[in-house]
Formats: sequence, structure tokens, C-alpha cells
Amino acid sequence: MEKTVYLSLGSNLGDRARNLEAAIERLRSLGEVAAVSSFYETEPVSDIRQPWFLNCAVMLRTEKMPRQLLSAVMAIEQALGRKRTVAKGPRTLDIDILLFGPFVVDAPGLVIPHPAMHERRFVLAPLAEIAPRLSVGGREIAQWLALSDRAGVEIDPQASAAVRGAVAATAARPLRRGDGRSEAG
Repeated sequence: MEKTVYLSLGSNLGDRARNLEAAIERLRSLGEVAAVSSFYETEPVSDIRQPWFLNCAVMLRTEKMPRQLLSAVMAIEQALGRKRTVAKGPRTLDIDILLFGPFVVDAPGLVIPHPAMHERRFVLAPLAEIAPRLSVGGREIAQWLALSDRAGVEIDPQASAAVRGAVAATAARPLRRGDGRSEAG
């Protein structure tokens, strides 16, 4: 059974846009990449001094189950140079599972819906672009975004245009922007 999954991708080391593009290309092996947001230049939220991130959101339709998807996205991170040395430190790639169809998971190493997503503008802004009416915790993503701190998050138009062109060129079906009118699932 196919589920609709929302992911948050981020990179702040190396060629950040290329890292995100490569991750999106690899996500295609896990299902249909149905929508990709613009790329957002975002300020790190940790106390560790590090470069700014590029972030985006992806809507993926997959038949994988939550743990299978977690293993697959961690393998993508590792294949693209992610090293888990410092918690919340700089990284070539970070892929977080935000929502996974109707599933609620609370297990060691995997919590869905992502517990801090409604507090993070770098997650909310891209997600609101592809699924503004998606409901989480009793509010639509667009409502959570309106409540968030606006500092340190802005669209990177050059990187966004480049990734849309690159991803659309490799897609079996053209990318579309989701209208987000349904619940995750």
C-alpha cells in the first residue's frame, strides 16, 4: 500500500545545492517524488558555529514502512558523505521523516510526526510551500508557519531554479507542487 510521506532535507557542507539534488535523485528509488519545495537558505539553530543550511521539503509516495524508509534515507545520507560525529553539527546531508501517512511512531530512533517540526521555520516554510493545508497537531502547516519566528529563513532563488530543472529532467513524471488539501496519508 502506497503512503504519502513528507521529508525535510538539509545540507550545510560542500556544494549544498548539489547535495540536495543528489538526495532527491536517490529518493526516486524509494518511490515517486511527487513534489519538491524551493530551496531555503537557513540559519543553523544549534549553539555550534557552522555554515548556513540549504533546506527543502519533499513529498514522497512510497510502499516502504517507516523503519524501512528510515534505513533507506540513512543509507542515502551516508552515501552522500554524512558523518555522524557531532550532534547538530555541520553535515553534507540531513534527511528527516516529518510525516508518514497515517502512522504515528514513538520508538527509539524514530518519532513520527517529527516532534519539533512545528517549532522550526526551516522545516515549516518549505513544507508550507508544497502542503500548506496539511494538518499536524490540530493546525495546518500554514498556521504553524504564521506562528513561527521569521528570522534566518529565506528562499534561495538560484538554487531553487537549478534543482527544479535538474530534478524535473530526471523524473519519470513531471514534478508538481502539492496542494496539501489532505491529511498526511
